[in-house]
Amino acid sequence: MDESRRDRDEEGRARNARPRDGLGRPLPYGTPGVERQPEGVVRSPGETVHEAQRLLDAGMPFHAHEVFEDAWKSGPDEERELWRGLAQMAVGLTHAARGNAAGGARLLRRGAAAVEGFRTADPHGIGVDGLIGWARELAGRVDPSGSGGAEAAGPQEAAPVVDAATEAPWLRQGDRPGE
Repeated sequence: MDESRRDRDEEGRARNARPRDGLGRPLPYGTPGVERQPEGVVRSPGETVHEAQRLLDAGMPFHAHEVFEDAWKSGPDEERELWRGLAQMAVGLTHAARGNAAGGARLLRRGAAAVEGFRTADPHGIGVDGLIGWARELAGRVDPSGSGGAEAAGPQEAAPVVDAATEAPWLRQGDRPGE
């Protein structure tokens, strides 16, 4: 690949063709990477939750975010905030696993706020209340100041890097043993 030219997809749109690692970070051309999620796939809500959970459990929250993004873009208007919030939580976990504490915490909190309106409904069996608690707890652990990186003064501690697979949330209530 000539790195001086922009990568393009079949329709001629700009699309980075560099391989990616499990957390979605670009790798050098020619390096083996993780297969990307296809874009624009229309799935049922159940298929979306199942595929996203599989990817989260595999430590691939960036890829899970792409699944949620497809649902956000193709689903009914009344569920857009649900899928958008879940996508933000997955990206927040991605950033936390990459060591970006401020960005991870900010996205985890933003995702939790986005799904607040679904708290009592548990749409498609998604345990919204539990996800909100998970996102806020993880945000507090990776960025205990709660500032989202707003403070500029003083030495910063190294961001705690989390293991994406270990920290993966359970999307549906009752899916895990003991629930």
